[in-house]
Amino acid sequence: MSIKKALIPLLLCALLLGACAYIVLPEEEEGSTSTASKGWSAVVTNIGKSDAGDLHIDLTLRNETADWSAMQAAEDKPALLTASDGKTINCETVFVGTGGHRLAPGFQMRGYTAGTKAEPQTQLIYVECKGADAAPGSKLSLDYSYVTGEYYYYVPATDVNGKLELNLDQVATDVKYPIAEPAEGLIQKSDTQITAINEVVLTLAEVTRTDQGLQFKWQTFNPGEYPTYVHIGVPPVIGDDGILYGLYESPHLASAPITGAGKTAEWTTEVAVPKDVKGLYVLLSIESKQQRLFVDYAVDITDQ
Repeated sequence: MSIKKALIPLLLCALLLGACAYIVLPEEEEGSTSTASKGWSAVVTNIGKSDAGDLHIDLTLRNETADWSAMQAAEDKPALLTASDGKTINCETVFVGTGGHRLAPGFQMRGYTAGTKAEPQTQLIYVECKGADAAPGSKLSLDYSYVTGEYYYYVPATDVNGKLELNLDQVATDVKYPIAEPAEGLIQKSDTQITAINEVVLTLAEVTRTDQGLQFKWQTFNPGEYPTYVHIGVPPVIGDDGILYGLYESPHLASAPITGAGKTAEWTTEVAVPKDVKGLYVLLSIESKQQRLFVDYAVDITDQ
């Protein structure tokens, strides 16, 4: 490349200094994870009857993709109940997924917050099969898709398809939430200083139990020469009951204060969590590297 051509982008950047100052290019990946992805797995935790008398199967989902991942059952496609003699029944009621959230690798869950901001509700993970019984030797299968890695608003992630196959003779009664097999170095201490976009440092300054749940005070320090934003959305939490609390929305939608050059900013977020839920972790998505690209962290607040 000639010197004249090489100078062109530099001159453009100088003319648009305000815009160029905000952009931070993503770092090169150091290589793929050494842990092989197994996709998502599930275990049956209870088999019973619904209020209507249908077969009801409670499930726990485990992220074994070796990365942060969101999953959901295939839309408009029933689960399949197969008896020991090979006969099959379609199971039309399927509530299987993470509610839009990315779950940390090695974590497991049995429900999430659904509904609306005005009327949130807890959605447990289960399948129901009308007019069926779980006779010995029965199996349940369902198709699902999942995405992994960082969330980038401008570039949709590529779906990966998978299939869950469960033996209904095997019911787990000793599942511990929310961590099955934590990845090394995954969990961050609550006072960890995390570097976000434009080298701004984000800290969880305070956690307070309220009558409604938890209130988080966030603090950013901007060491740079230009004011900037750091979006984190409204981070959800998951604890020892296996429910992922916090209605999902893209983390760029929630407002965040501007952090002036050389200054500090503070703001709060809240999430509704029952008082008796312990062993909590914040699933934190922080705008990093460049605009609308979010990196995930699991923050330990088990002392709350």
